Amino acid sequence: MQAITVRDRDAGFTGMSLTDMPYPHAAENDVIVQVHAAGFTPGELDWPGTWTDRAGRDRTPSVPGHELSGVVVELGFGTTGLSVGQRVFGPSDWTRNGTLAEYVAVEARNLAPLPADIDHTVAAALPISGLTAWQGLFDHGRLTTGQTVLIHGAAGGVGSIAVQLAREAGARVIGTGRSADRERVLALGADIFLDLQAEELEDAGQADVVLDVIGGEILDRSAAVVRAGGTLVSIAMPPKVQPKDGRAVFFVVEPDRIRLTDLAARVRDGRLKLNVDTVRPLAEAPAAFDPGSRTRGKTIIRVTED
Repeated sequence: MQAITVRDRDAGFTGMSLTDMPYPHAAENDVIVQVHAAGFTPGELDWPGTWTDRAGRDRTPSVPGHELSGVVVELGFGTTGLSVGQRVFGPSDWTRNGTLAEYVAVEARNLAPLPADIDHTVAAALPISGLTAWQGLFDHGRLTTGQTVLIHGAAGGVGSIAVQLAREAGARVIGTGRSADRERVLALGADIFLDLQAEELEDAGQADVVLDVIGGEILDRSAAVVRAGGTLVSIAMPPKVQPKDGRAVFFVVEPDRIRLTDLAARVRDGRLKLNVDTVRPLAEAPAAFDPGSRTRGKTIIRVTED
């Protein structure tokens, strides 16, 4: 099969290439999925799991990408809950070969059935961003109706979904970003937009939950706007500054078949809109990792035509 591989950690995206790889093996409780569309996180070339397995051993050449939408073509021993020929979507495993390939082996529990009326390129944009937004807001942030949430990077993949989910839950939403993002974030349902290049974060007032995707100075300063009893949640790095009389949480997204099914239902009925900006073929995936190729939304890699 063909796949995008990386071999040299120091080379960055310039070290990515389209190569021939062996067809994957389905371990116990795995499925083999023919990948129709794949998503990725630009920073994953810096993740340890891209280069080593769970035991810390080098596993290059490795395949990046950790979101997929496709069709099950093979079941591993003991696999239940999915069937050959079924459309599925979800995240792949962090320390195994990923989704920028024609076929990928994935733990079956990671995947959810994909309704026939959702395109693969849309579904591939949902797993990591959707689960991260939900888990950050509700599992870790404990956001409830009537509370205020401040969402950094509100126009991005995670942030844009978080704004919509928080609004639907009856929360007051403050979104931050660049000035060019203002209209989009407000259209998604935010009550207030804060341009962090021109306005002070502290002007946002107090929030019950702050969801951070940026880290650094913004994360440190965010602790001061957390209301007593509230929570600062970050996916960027562990918070170094604790909110006064509040909690600080860093987490890595977990697979969740039930929640993926729920998110897909929201996409189907129009309650959740995904921002897919660009769809590129597999051979162009390395260029999509280029930090200079900024887009206004998610880039999806089309691997196999429907």
